[in-house]
Amino acid sequence: MTAYDRDAVREILDKALAESRDSLTAPEGRLVCEAYGIPTPGEGLASSADHAVQLAEQLGHPVVLKIVSPDILHKTEAGGVKVGVASEAEVRTAHEQIITSARRYNADATIEGVQVQQMLAGGQEVIIGATTDPTFGKVIVFGLGGVLVEVLRDVTFRLAPVDTDTARSMLDDIAAAEVLRGARGAEPVDADALADIIRRLSDLVTDFPRIREFDLNPVFARPDGASAADVRILLETEEIVEPVRYSKDEILATMNRLMHPRAIAVIGASNEAGKIGNSVMKNLINGGYAGEIYPINPKADQILGRTAYKSIGDVPGEVDVAVFAVPAKFVPQALREVGAKKVPAAVLIPSGFAETGNVEGQQEIVAIAREQGVRLLGPNIYGYYYTHENLCATFCTPYDVKGGVALTSQSGGIGMAILGFSRTSKMGVSAIVGLGNKSDLDEDDMLTFFESDDNTTCVAMHLEDLKDGRSFVSAAQRITKTKPVVVLKAGRTAMGARAASSHTGALAGDDKVYDDVLRQAGVIRAPGLSDMLEYARGLPVLPTPKGENVVIITGAGGSGVLLSDACVANDLTLMEIPPDLDEAFRAFIPPFGAAGNPIDITGGEPPSTYEATIRLGLEDPRIHALILGYWHTIVTPPMVFAELTAKVAAEARAKGIDKPIVASLAGDVEVEEASDYLYQHGIVAYPYTTEKPVAVLGAKYKWARGAGLL
Repeated sequence: MTAYDRDAVREILDKALAESRDSLTAPEGRLVCEAYGIPTPGEGLASSADHAVQLAEQLGHPVVLKIVSPDILHKTEAGGVKVGVASEAEVRTAHEQIITSARRYNADATIEGVQVQQMLAGGQEVIIGATTDPTFGKVIVFGLGGVLVEVLRDVTFRLAPVDTDTARSMLDDIAAAEVLRGARGAEPVDADALADIIRRLSDLVTDFPRIREFDLNPVFARPDGASAADVRILLETEEIVEPVRYSKDEILATMNRLMHPRAIAVIGASNEAGKIGNSVMKNLINGGYAGEIYPINPKADQILGRTAYKSIGDVPGEVDVAVFAVPAKFVPQALREVGAKKVPAAVLIPSGFAETGNVEGQQEIVAIAREQGVRLLGPNIYGYYYTHENLCATFCTPYDVKGGVALTSQSGGIGMAILGFSRTSKMGVSAIVGLGNKSDLDEDDMLTFFESDDNTTCVAMHLEDLKDGRSFVSAAQRITKTKPVVVLKAGRTAMGARAASSHTGALAGDDKVYDDVLRQAGVIRAPGLSDMLEYARGLPVLPTPKGENVVIITGAGGSGVLLSDACVANDLTLMEIPPDLDEAFRAFIPPFGAAGNPIDITGGEPPSTYEATIRLGLEDPRIHALILGYWHTIVTPPMVFAELTAKVAAEARAKGIDKPIVASLAGDVEVEEASDYLYQHGIVAYPYTTEKPVAVLGAKYKWARGAGLL
């Protein structure tokens, strides 16, 4: 591996920044590439037409001529590029035209000369670049290059730095990957050479954060190597400010006291029904929280039968959490008092901060909290639950179905939808947390706690943005090794109307960045709210599959086709049934049924046929997951199907066989009760849909693959 010349790059960047430039010239860009071993064609900087002719002779025709000016970034737009220049006369003419066009484009531009470059041809044009994403920082971009990136936007992203394996994965992650592999008899491109350029570029922008954007477009990828024809580098001229970050131990120290508090103070507690301070007090008391509850109200002596204190400073002993139920204007002073009391966490229910335009007010409370050593949850939230402590610090009603699913939401309205779904589906929950404005505590703090929380087995998060994408990814990559994380990211189409551009920077902030980086972190992204909730409910129910072979057993050919379509849509692999297994299934189904995959037992079969085929599917070790398609008939009524399926699954588990089973039930209203019964017995089942059960199974597979469990 070629050693990096970091000093050479540092010298070039320092010179440009000292000259108050936010970009490098093409020759400077080539020197940066050379310092990191990124291949570029031979070139030289011509100071005159005669010099250009001389350089072209040395390099060999045809050549490319490009204007070199720190004041002309978009060379083509300025008429500053001539391609395929094939003779001495053409070089002279091209040189003259470029200088004339550049002067016409910007009369005041400083022109350093004309770059004469070997003309690359052949192979596939790709783009390799880096940009500074507002959420995730430095991300690496790969895709089809040239004008195709403008038209198709067939690109993929990874968080920098990337290693060689990650770089190789990017080549396979674009829609046109087959083109690179040699579609229609063409020779495949040199994948190792492309991956090497990606890795080197990643190292470069990681080493030098002042590089804001780096474009290699096009890169000509050939069977025998790859070379970048054009280099474009933009610099960050402002001081780079890193977000405030806490260590894992610091986060856990706060989060453990927030979620396992021994004493809670309610600032703004009230005796008046309908007030938030009254609702929070009632929920803490009626919800069964066993720790100390201290109402804080300067105008009351007692609240709900408990001694009230004028200030939190008057409370005897330590307080772990202060819940704020006072108007926004009273928060700063109360927060100072909380800090003086050495309370580690404040839960800010009040609105009236950044969400209403009061950014300064929010900045003020964040500054106070940091000065006082207090971590903030909120503001503008409904509060939070931690069911295993019977802790309901909200103005909503307590939730009492304890379980393993932790849910967070940035929006109060979505939080209420989460709460309603949890009640209706009787989903066991470990926590429901409102994050609101995320002035301080955010998703990565939650993930850090839930990773270590024995009561949590799955996490689902609704978010509109990530405050610090890198910290989130770091936390997610740890927790997803053992627990699934589902994310509903709102604003999927917000950037959809953005004008296409061939420059990497125009891709920053694009929703596809979230898609690719969340996948890199092992996170399952849900397309909608219902999906997020169903994944959260179903993932803990399904055991982890031990392989990719999925088999469909159905009583209706039509549902079998739809279930097959759903498998493709959710990246599931329908097993190729070997002859001996095909023969074994055929022993149980009628001659007019169909083996293969899906296995169609037909609708008129008795319960024994369902039972026998499901048992065979579970007991054959080559099958790793089952999808059942049930069709309501008088011969096999819904509850009969549900009970026998649950029985067969339980018998298999007793033998140590625990495979994911999902079911789609089509029929009259009785299939609703049957679906509920199956769910209660470890089989993810839904009435009236073929898509949902397969989507949940697909989510389980995505997590298992990301965690390296398959």
